[in-house]
Amino acid sequence: QVQLVESGGGLVQAGGSLRLSCAASGSICSTNVMGWYRQAPGKQRELVAIMYSGGNTNYADSVKGRFTITRDNAAKNAVYLQMNRLEPEDTAAYYCNANVRPCFSVSRDYWGQGTQVTVSS
Repeated sequence: QVQLVESGGGLVQAGGSLRLSCAASGSICSTNVMGWYRQAPGKQRELVAIMYSGGNTNYADSVKGRFTITRDNAAKNAVYLQMNRLEPEDTAAYYCNANVRPCFSVSRDYWGQGTQVTVSS
């Protein structure tokens, strides 16, 4: 059983910073892409940032230059999102996502439970 556990959300004023963390645990043989999505009330879930195992990254246009995604160099099963210069429009539930190949099953996507980020103006 693979689980993703997130932490680091909270309430921050506009212009502030937060760092989200996500750790994957379980019987994991390999992890391909890990990343972050977000969903604001009344809106669809959208990509924020993803990082492939080789190090390539992809960011939503709205966060480029403000957010940075990194992965744990040692464990390879943790991903972080450093969010700077936060704006009220960044307010959403943030979800960790990982494409994982469990050791005794086929690759599939897994989701964390979500962590709330609220940016006040």
